[in-house]
Amino acid sequence: MHGELPVVVKDATTRSKTRRYIVFGLILIAIAGALYYAFAGGAAKQQRRNRFAADGPVPVLVATAVKADVPVYLDAVGTAKALNTVTVRPQVDGKLLSVNFNEGQDVKKGDVVARIDPTTFQAALDQAVAKKAQDEAQLANARIDLDRYEKLAATNSINRQQADTQKALVAQLTAQVQSDQAAIENAQAVLNYTAIVAPIDGRTGIRQVDEGNIVHASDSTGIVVITQVKPISVLFNLPQQNLDQVNTAFAKNPIQVDALKSDDDSVIDHGKLAVVDNQVDPTTGTVKIKAEFPNANLQLWPGQFVNVRVLIDTLKQVVVIPTGAVQRGPNGTFVFVIDKDNKAKMSPVTIIKQDEVQAVVSKGVTPPERVVITGFARLTDGSEVSVATAGQQAPAAQPPTRQRGQRRQQQQSPGNTPSR
Repeated sequence: MHGELPVVVKDATTRSKTRRYIVFGLILIAIAGALYYAFAGGAAKQQRRNRFAADGPVPVLVATAVKADVPVYLDAVGTAKALNTVTVRPQVDGKLLSVNFNEGQDVKKGDVVARIDPTTFQAALDQAVAKKAQDEAQLANARIDLDRYEKLAATNSINRQQADTQKALVAQLTAQVQSDQAAIENAQAVLNYTAIVAPIDGRTGIRQVDEGNIVHASDSTGIVVITQVKPISVLFNLPQQNLDQVNTAFAKNPIQVDALKSDDDSVIDHGKLAVVDNQVDPTTGTVKIKAEFPNANLQLWPGQFVNVRVLIDTLKQVVVIPTGAVQRGPNGTFVFVIDKDNKAKMSPVTIIKQDEVQAVVSKGVTPPERVVITGFARLTDGSEVSVATAGQQAPAAQPPTRQRGQRRQQQQSPGNTPSR
């Protein structure tokens, strides 16, 4: 038993030395990794910095901030409607002798568009005239008798009652003649109704009845529909939130309204706001508005959908930059301003109005400073830049291009000014 103890002690000593070697090896590996990260990683960073530095100035495209008058528009989609629409119907029954218009023809107020057979109505007028002549003859004779009776009664040659009776007969016949005159005027009016005239200036539609048919005053279809398209009206709705702006502008001056094409946003016609409805539709929260357009070249047609914009204000001499120059970060909106040494400076800005084309700046940019509109990929505060020779200017005081189905106005609160 005494011979086995040294072997146990020797094994314990060996295991202790092995553990120390392992710990020492791990420490060496950690130190080597740290040294590699410090030198090799730093060299890689320096290499990347040198590579970017070798690229030279950052190429950018710039535009110059300018001062201009900027119109403020409200956008909507409206429906063109004829200023007046009349269904021409006969006012008497009879045979339609003629139709005196071509479909789609422009007619003037008072033009005869159709005629009804006047034979029976002319006869009724002649009868009324003859009846009046008969009663006038009786009245003339009664007046002669009355004059004679008045003289005899004055000398007591006849009873006074006889003279009074004759006087009443004269009054009766006088009223009869007046009634005959009214009958003549009525017959004349009915006869005039056989000539069907256009009640307004406008354009005729498709004929509803042909010559030779019997027409009636109770017919619902009528003969033709006339629409007044010069001028023409456009009805559209605006949100109730814009009602105060519209009423305020309308109280000062006539409000300009433009009709726009739906494809390229070009102006079809210029008109004026005519009426703001006297109530808000509670189901939609919108108010109906009517505008009138001259429509001289018939660009607008009744029933046509049309984009409209309402000029409610004009911002006078404000700073304008392209919308593409406005960037957004954690601290708010900013732009890159290029100084005289062609270095980019990050400048916080306050936007008071912005659309897809231009932005109105109240703070942060002063004309004629240049702002970057493209080339932001490697651009940082203080970067040296190479300005492209685009020569673009901010499209000041130009209405922006409409994106269909979206509002052009995107108001932004001035409280978004980022900290530098």
